[in-house]
Amino acid sequence: MQEMAAGGSATLSSSAQASHLELGVYVRILHVNKFLYRRGGAEGYMIDVADLQRRAGHDVALWGMHHPEDQEPHLLEDTFAPYLELEPPPSGLSALTAAGRMVWSPSARRGMERALRSFRPDVVHCHNIFHHLSPSILAPVRSRGIPCVMTLHDYKLACPSYQMLDHGRMCDLCVTGGTWHAVKQRCKDDSLMGSSLLAIESGLHRLTDAYGKVDVFISPSTFLADVVSRFGITPERIRVVNHFVDLQDVPRASEPGQGFLFAGRLANEKGVDTLIEAMSLLPEGAHLDVAGDGPLREPLERLAAERAPGRITFHGRLDLPQLQRLLVGAIASVVPSRWYENQPMTILESFAAAVPVVATNLGGMPELVRDEVEGLLIPHDDPTALAGALKRLSDDPGWAHRMGVGALSRLSSEFGPDTHLQSLDEVYELAREHARRSSRGPEYSS
Repeated sequence: MQEMAAGGSATLSSSAQASHLELGVYVRILHVNKFLYRRGGAEGYMIDVADLQRRAGHDVALWGMHHPEDQEPHLLEDTFAPYLELEPPPSGLSALTAAGRMVWSPSARRGMERALRSFRPDVVHCHNIFHHLSPSILAPVRSRGIPCVMTLHDYKLACPSYQMLDHGRMCDLCVTGGTWHAVKQRCKDDSLMGSSLLAIESGLHRLTDAYGKVDVFISPSTFLADVVSRFGITPERIRVVNHFVDLQDVPRASEPGQGFLFAGRLANEKGVDTLIEAMSLLPEGAHLDVAGDGPLREPLERLAAERAPGRITFHGRLDLPQLQRLLVGAIASVVPSRWYENQPMTILESFAAAVPVVATNLGGMPELVRDEVEGLLIPHDDPTALAGALKRLSDDPGWAHRMGVGALSRLSSEFGPDTHLQSLDEVYELAREHARRSSRGPEYSS
């Protein structure tokens, strides 16, 4: 189970499905997340793994917050937490109400109590419950003795502002220190009020051990597991189970590609400015496609026009088929992030397309991209090193293609959905044992 990941066909083999049903104690699984539509990676993973579990024979329901963008009816929607909008941040009395709900939400707790009575789950699997739901929803789960696991999709438990960044610089002051560092550094958008609110929220949750009611935490990377272990979660309550990619009907590169691709949000932590500077150092003819949107799109377009005119095309946000067409035609995809990426799906999706990856050696990325095996690793914020890596691949596209084929082979053999579901079964069983022991004595320390 340690350091498992997922991929492979979305269709479970008959033998794996039978084994899953025989070994899995749980037939009713409740997935909990604040958003229930495909807003980001956490929501996409939850929806996809719920579908896998349904195909394996489990009874699965989703629970979260009412939201205008919910696109389909849900079994338990009459129990959902009320809608709360935090972007842009509310002001006045609404801000005080929102702040209280972020710390402890009585309405979300009542909704969870109704959902538990209605669905009667064997296990509750939480994802991103911060802010809009709060850890208040964990109390009724624990009081009923229901095993509870939580997949960590970011660094929120250890870092009030999620990203372990201080004005674009990597920072871990709050991991082992007090959350007052977030106020001192004003690390939330350089706002004293915003930073103070997040610091108070995280500080109170730490003081009250609000997440101590989670039996087992799931981390998609060893790096994130180490961070939350340093924060104070005992290693016995952490298991590494990487995300998965559905390889069914994914187009794959059949020959060496041309040019490079960046796919992701156009924000400071993604390091696209470094990639643009690297492109300016490459010979004429080198080309970069940029797929995605974000707050820095306009300044990045201006920088590209100034530093690498004619070499970079900004496509904006693309649908999946459009993105896949760009991906299979590229020499490599590039992840030049300057922050501790956990487990970027863009890397696994590149592997699924038989395309190698050039990535910075931060966070969980070196666990996926082994240097000169599935791609190349480079230091962050170093345009010269990045340009050198891109030139090596453009000078030998056949070598790049062979690395991409090897990456696909690794994904196929090691990261299958059968293995992923089996790992979740093992985590659920571990949570069941922890919940049983916790009901007999003092809570385990977190």
